[in-house]
Amino acid sequence: MVVVVAAAAVVIEVVVVIVVVVVVVVVVVVVIKVVVVLEVVVVIVVKVVLVVVVVVVVVIVVIVVVVVVLEVVVVVVVIVVVVVVIVIVVVVVVVVLAAVVVVGVLVAVVLAVVVVVVAVVVVVVVVVVVVVVVVVAVVAVVVYASSDSNINITKMHLYGI
Repeated sequence: MVVVVAAAAVVIEVVVVIVVVVVVVVVVVVVIKVVVVLEVVVVIVVKVVLVVVVVVVVVIVVIVVVVVVLEVVVVVVVIVVVVVVIVIVVVVVVVVLAAVVVVGVLVAVVLAVVVVVVAVVVVVVVVVVVVVVVVVAVVAVVVYASSDSNINITKMHLYGI
């Protein structure tokens, strides 16, 4: 019986050793697999983080470049707008001043023509009136003188003719 117990103990020991070895091997293999998987995961995570960092840096650089370009464009546009506005204002002022000068000259010419026409009309009217008065006076004298044979020049002077 002792031999059977000893043999059983040896078999149990061998089985326990085999089980322990198998468990250790399985645990080691699992740990190695987990470590390999974790390494792959860590590498992937590191790569993803690096890609994200690179993308963020590129986006920041692009934003900075766009902002700088936009600032330059805005400055150029503002300068162009200011120059165009100044040119338009100067042209409008020059045109308005030229129009005022032209209108002033035209008004002066029209007024001069009106003054000359009025002066000519006044002179013509005065000449016509004088001629009419002289003609009427001459006709009156002739009629008066022919109607009365006793009238002489002295009487005409007395009457104011």
